[in-house]
Amino acid sequence: MTKKHFKKYIPHPPHHSKRRRPLPWQAPKPVEDDPAALERVRKIMESPGYRQADQDIDFLNQDETRGIRLQIDYMKPELLLEQQGVKHTIVAFGSTRIVEPGAAKRNLERLQEKAAQHPDDRRLAQQVKTAERILAKSRYYDVAREFGRLVGQFGKGPEDNCLTLCTGGGPGMMEAANRGAFDSGAKSIGLNITLPHEQYPNPYISPELCFRFHYFATRKLHFLLRAVALVAFPGGYGTFDELFEALTLIQTRKIEPIPVVLVGESFWRSAVNVDFMAEEGVIDPEDRELFWYAETAQEIWEGILHWHRVNGKPLSELVK
Repeated sequence: MTKKHFKKYIPHPPHHSKRRRPLPWQAPKPVEDDPAALERVRKIMESPGYRQADQDIDFLNQDETRGIRLQIDYMKPELLLEQQGVKHTIVAFGSTRIVEPGAAKRNLERLQEKAAQHPDDRRLAQQVKTAERILAKSRYYDVAREFGRLVGQFGKGPEDNCLTLCTGGGPGMMEAANRGAFDSGAKSIGLNITLPHEQYPNPYISPELCFRFHYFATRKLHFLLRAVALVAFPGGYGTFDELFEALTLIQTRKIEPIPVVLVGESFWRSAVNVDFMAEEGVIDPEDRELFWYAETAQEIWEGILHWHRVNGKPLSELVK
């Protein structure tokens, strides 16, 4: 007896999204059956409860969902930094008000001209003095720019993000550091923050490495999570906030010690009297050794390299 072979029918794979015949729920109830049904469906679909949770901004902005916001505020930059191959960072802080020398000079000249027209205006006279101080400190813009270039040149080329410069993403000192990395052809990071007023990132951050945070807390976490050095240029409250948080974490060994460089010794000694704090007993003498001062980009860079060599982990090996 001959064995019969039957060819089985195998259906063609269906389209990944389309159907030949729509499902019943793909259209609202016909108006022929209920003229008011379409309006009711519209109201249902526009109600807050119908919004998909991950697309409902009002829901996500509630106090009760703060934990979720903190999680995604951390997670998005973390995943993107991993995708870009960022393993270690050198973080640079500093004032947003210390602009490049040309801009500082133009601002001073403008104020001097106005003050000359109003010699009795004390407010203008004080603004002139402040502008003079900013112009004097604008040399640090060039120092920060040169330092950013040195960091940018340390890797194996433009696509090597193993050691990447990281700033707060704003103007002034942060712009200068990002600009230096940009000059060298290297990528650099900017960690911006959402504020009640508009904030623009500086134009020298790599677009794929510029992030905007909702919370200062998660932003600070990313500042230090990969940091192998912290460089603080003259600055105000924001600079002090980041600097002293880092020093506290190092002091308490909550994080492993990293080199901390304060650029502009005269500024920092006037702004923070660490010797007085030690003499008063509110910090230990050894806490004065958690940082050092520098004036030039080369001094900053060579100091960081020396610190890591003495620590037994040369930077060249750390970033392999």
